[in-house]
Amino acid sequence: MNTRIASLAVGQVMGLGLVLASMPAVAQQSGIARPAQAPTTAAPVAATKKPAPKQTASRGKEPRSPEVPAALAALPPRERFAVLSDLLWLGGFEGMSAEEVEEHVGDAVKAFQRRNGGKETGALSDQERALLADAAKAHQAAVNWRVIDDTATGARLGVPEKLVPRAGAGSTGSRWTSAGGQVQIETFRLHEASLPTLFEQDKKASQRSVGYSLLSPDSFIITGEQKLKKFVERAEARGSEVRGITILYDQATEGTMARVAVAVSDAFQGFPDPNAAMPPGRKRGVEYGTAIVATSRGELIAPAQMTDDCQAITVPGFGHADRIAEDKTDDLALLRLYGARNLVPAALAGDSPADGELTLVGVADPLAQPGEVAVSSAAASLTTQGLVPVPKLGFSGAAAIDKQGRFAGIVELKSPIVAGAGSLARQAALVPATAVRGFLAAQGIAPTAGHAAIDQSVVRVICVRK
Repeated sequence: MNTRIASLAVGQVMGLGLVLASMPAVAQQSGIARPAQAPTTAAPVAATKKPAPKQTASRGKEPRSPEVPAALAALPPRERFAVLSDLLWLGGFEGMSAEEVEEHVGDAVKAFQRRNGGKETGALSDQERALLADAAKAHQAAVNWRVIDDTATGARLGVPEKLVPRAGAGSTGSRWTSAGGQVQIETFRLHEASLPTLFEQDKKASQRSVGYSLLSPDSFIITGEQKLKKFVERAEARGSEVRGITILYDQATEGTMARVAVAVSDAFQGFPDPNAAMPPGRKRGVEYGTAIVATSRGELIAPAQMTDDCQAITVPGFGHADRIAEDKTDDLALLRLYGARNLVPAALAGDSPADGELTLVGVADPLAQPGEVAVSSAAASLTTQGLVPVPKLGFSGAAAIDKQGRFAGIVELKSPIVAGAGSLARQAALVPATAVRGFLAAQGIAPTAGHAAIDQSVVRVICVRK
């Protein structure tokens, strides 16, 4: 991307992303990034008493508000945002000025169609949309792109792990850096902050030259140069809490980082819905679920999908667990805790229940409930579509109990499906008790009989992936 205009173009594209993200029905939240050189405090604010700021954009002193490109206007909001993101990964806006970005999304689509031997209509067919998504994935794979939940701030972000392999703690969040420090990505979290005050404060930060800035009612973006680096700062507020991300990179890395910085900013969600599903094909870097105690020796049963590809599996209060067996057909895995004491096996033996009204007992994701390992329950009905309503995240592996207190099966939170215009919906199914007992029998484990309270026999399990 042309060095002279890159900062403006990146800012304009991300400003456009904020406009798309703020439209009704868009399930996308943006966030705030904070460079290390900027001050780390802001004046407290009572968000309910302060009028929302108007959306403003500026390059220097000239205000400007981006509009949604006509080429994307006919698409549903979520799909519109996804198309723009994929075009960014392909470098579809290289060499364009800030003013040209909005007007040339259609041209970028036509260029993609031309490269793939299609008719240059500016509107993507279903087949072309799939080709565009695959092409973007190839660029993501080149930088080892992974969407993760940041446990330090509660935000969700995308990390190009090949470019920033060193991960650690930041001043108020997490930090990822390249081996030589040329690229830095840092999250932050402020508990008492005024978004407009922070916006103005960070624009005037020492040794910073702002090329583009956009303030919306609940988010902002600032881009430009800081010392000898390019920077992107993005922030999101909810009440008086602000969460954000800062991307800093040497100008020498701009050929790669210009588009990657946009992708990192686009993927950032300061306040993700804890019950929302991850995009298809992606798994959380840290995933919370539930396991059921099968024996007093330390065998636990959990969903296979939830414990797939784990670098480490941990059960809080007990320690590390190994996955020793699995059944892909029924999505079941057997875990083993070593040296565990005082475990209460669940009563898994007995007759299968006859009705569809169930109580689900598990440990919800930390973002979905207060308390570290508190066991909670939820009512659900077993229908032809699965379990309704779908329980909270963290309930994958929860025990299902019928009205008579009999074990009915294990909750399986399934990967999302595409519903209509690209929206994602989580689903929940039930692995029946007969399948659970059959799996245990195949591992030489006799299901426990009795009437022990199920809440004594479920534990949180944490999968940490690479």
